Amino acid sequence: MPILLALDTSSSACSAALLQRREGLGDELISRFAVTPREHTRRLLPMVDEVLAEAGLPASALDAVAYGRGPGSFTGLRIAAGVAQGLAFGLDRPLIGVSTLEALALGAHRRHHYRWLITALDARMGEIYVAAWGCRDGSPVALNEEAVISPTRLRLPVGHADHDWVGIGSGWRLWDQMPAEVQAGMGLCLSEPEADAADMALLAVRDFVAGEGRPPHAVQPVYLRDRVAWQKGR
Repeated sequence: MPILLALDTSSSACSAALLQRREGLGDELISRFAVTPREHTRRLLPMVDEVLAEAGLPASALDAVAYGRGPGSFTGLRIAAGVAQGLAFGLDRPLIGVSTLEALALGAHRRHHYRWLITALDARMGEIYVAAWGCRDGSPVALNEEAVISPTRLRLPVGHADHDWVGIGSGWRLWDQMPAEVQAGMGLCLSEPEADAADMALLAVRDFVAGEGRPPHAVQPVYLRDRVAWQKGR
């Protein structure tokens, strides 16, 4: 069964995770996570060495490499992308890009069992990166496309306004700029959580098993700056 390494430097946090999916025995997940602004370049590769050493595996045992593809910090995304692409090229393994917004949703669902989530990140320049999710069978299901918008344009997904919504991510620090109907529909908002490679590993192994691993040169960061409209929920 797959052995996969995931990396993330999309925010002020830096993380690496190694997932071994073993049939009939469950997943073994080894991870490192630290909030280290401006130290990602120095911290990421040692984290990779640590999780591999703890698992007792060489890098050649990996079946795939994954990384947080964004949205997020432009500089941070390039750091993880560069390291992940280098590893995937060197090992001749497929590369998988994982949404940071989806990873935030999975993390909140795994740790707190929240079902209806709007993940939002501060995109600077008066905007947020945002997406809405409904969790089913332990995984987030997108209710609209990821987008970058002004907080004033945020809306609850069409047809889902009566759910007990939870907001996750740094974008919720812009609460005062959000419409009154959004504020009224939110049961809880947590602005502290950051994307974690441990959650990305779980999403990436799902994609790997589904045959969605791609050649390293074909996987690029997602910045979302060209998406300016909040998409209506399905």
